[in-house]
Amino acid sequence: MTALANRNVQRLSIPFANNRRGFWNALAGAMAVARQRRALDNLDDYRLNDIGVSRCAARIEAHRPIWHVPLQRRK
Repeated sequence: MTALANRNVQRLSIPFANNRRGFWNALAGAMAVARQRRALDNLDDYRLNDIGVSRCAARIEAHRPIWHVPLQRRK
């Protein structure tokens, strides 16, 4: 799971040199991912099983650094 997840992730590049809006949008996106990871870490085993995620995979995802943002979220 980790090798697959790392392949689809790149470091968050904050385009603050270009404009402030880009910086704040990138920061808001990173904070949203951090909130979602905390929520994933707080799910019980029944709900994790319902979405097809193991407790171990949820823990790994929840403790990833904030700058590891999935490519799908960076659009």
